[in-house]
Amino acid sequence: MLSAAALRTLYTLRDAGFEAYLVGGGVRDILAGITPKDFDIATNAHPEQIKPLFRSCRLIGRRFVICHVRFGGEVIELTTFRGAISDSMERDDTGRILSDNVYGTLETDAFRRDFTVNALYYDISDFSIVDYCGGLDDLQARVIRMIGDVESRYREDPVRMLRAVRIANKLHFELAADTAEPIARLAPLLREIPAARLFDEVLKILQNVDAVANYESLAHFGLFTELFPDTDRLCDRDDMADDFVALALSNTAERIRNDLPVSPAFLYAALLWPPVLQRYRQTLRRERPSPAVVMQQAAEEVLGRAIRRVAIPKRFSIPMREIWLMQPRFEQQSDGRARRLMGHPRFRAAYDFLLLRAEVGEVPQALADWWTEAQTRLTAERGDDDIGVFDDAVPVDDDAPPRKRRRRRRARTRSETPA
Repeated sequence: MLSAAALRTLYTLRDAGFEAYLVGGGVRDILAGITPKDFDIATNAHPEQIKPLFRSCRLIGRRFVICHVRFGGEVIELTTFRGAISDSMERDDTGRILSDNVYGTLETDAFRRDFTVNALYYDISDFSIVDYCGGLDDLQARVIRMIGDVESRYREDPVRMLRAVRIANKLHFELAADTAEPIARLAPLLREIPAARLFDEVLKILQNVDAVANYESLAHFGLFTELFPDTDRLCDRDDMADDFVALALSNTAERIRNDLPVSPAFLYAALLWPPVLQRYRQTLRRERPSPAVVMQQAAEEVLGRAIRRVAIPKRFSIPMREIWLMQPRFEQQSDGRARRLMGHPRFRAAYDFLLLRAEVGEVPQALADWWTEAQTRLTAERGDDDIGVFDDAVPVDDDAPPRKRRRRRRARTRSETPA
């Protein structure tokens, strides 16, 4: 399971006279029987000592400098052992650490890690696991436990609350009671995190195979409302909105399992669709202007609020708008309209979006069926196999029973006091 690039990096550092250990999620996942997606290495070498050892080494980060070493398409992340936390570290008013370039030893680095299962170090010199924090015991007990004072550690970096949820669901572990308890109370600290960073964190937690479980846990702990307040408010009181978001996440997870491409634009379009649709319908009932104009206004309004919390780059927000703007156009069922829409570069994504809406009952199933049939018929007429329904789209079963309304479940937590 250990990649050749990770081994090469470890031995290069060792041969240069430095300590080097595989650490974090790579070690955790291997011990849990999961193939790691990436590898992190901790070393006593400083960034300026690491850089000359590797041809393709890039230094990144301001709060704490890290090194990215590229081997073809694989990137190995190297960090220097961190020093112990001190009162002299620069923090903001909420306790978040702003500057952290203080180096230390292997032991101080272990206690700076977030969770015990992430503080396991693989030593290639004797093929042993170094464990200062009880991570092996928690791995055996299937528990995610914060290292140190839980509230202080969340305040140092509130993104750890998102990470706790993601790792617990990935491993099918429980959160230790003291690790879970402060999350709902501290969730508003996410507002202090740069919106650009939260964009990446949302992709990590919702664009993966555990997307639905993560969504439910985020909602349970009050984290989802800090990321998407408009959507959370509607999903909390409208089963259809909640069903739509969950179904979109479920389909995203299924595509990832099947090694099919997924688009951040489609994911974010689904996450923000409930407030866009609500605003669209409200304005249309009140003013009755052009549906296209109303949808454009709704999109601008909702996106304008959303990017204050989660910064969505234009390369994704533009196709999001296009997916939304095509939804009212689907309501006009004519061959002429179908021919024009089928030539749009965002047609396939918008059509897939329509299928999700039909599946939760937001639009009539007959509308989705018409567009499916129209594509088949018009494609046959043109003799063009390149335009049509997604080959990998989830088929609609006409004989299937109606979808049951779902309720957001509670996250798994340990009720007993952690040892």
